[in-house]
Amino acid sequence: MEISNRCVVALTWTLKDTLGEVLDELKQPVEFMVGGADLLAKIEEALQGHEAGDRLDLHLEPEEAFGDYDEQLVFLEPRTLFPAELEEGMTFEGLPPGASAQAPGDVLYTVTEIYPEHVVVDGNHPLAGIAIRLHLKVEKVREATEEEIGRGSAGAGFFKTDVTTPGKPA
Repeated sequence: MEISNRCVVALTWTLKDTLGEVLDELKQPVEFMVGGADLLAKIEEALQGHEAGDRLDLHLEPEEAFGDYDEQLVFLEPRTLFPAELEEGMTFEGLPPGASAQAPGDVLYTVTEIYPEHVVVDGNHPLAGIAIRLHLKVEKVREATEEEIGRGSAGAGFFKTDVTTPGKPA
């Protein structure tokens, strides 16, 4: 079966930066819906017409991947707004009440630095501003179910991140 919109592909891949450092590796196949919200547009475009067993090497510039780094999405917030058990790398969907009014509420923020009085949070995707190289293999192709089509997803998403809700443990 050839890959087209509204089908599900099982992929394995190695994702590297332009210096060759491995950023992510899928050794076991993960399913993604083509024509949904699971993959970056450039990856979907490259997959069109391929079938199980095909291998692709892609180079994506930041604007084709996770966007340019936006310094306007970095905020210094009072430490008291965050849970006592806070660690660098924790993520929050939106910022807690009392945070900067300029901070968009629908962004996933990552704690990048913790000081006694302040916390630095970054709303950029961890790979923003980075050109990436993706070597992928199409392991399987199948038709999407009606449920997957309705959701627009096979359930995996592309680089989904676990979200920690403020005040609740991860």
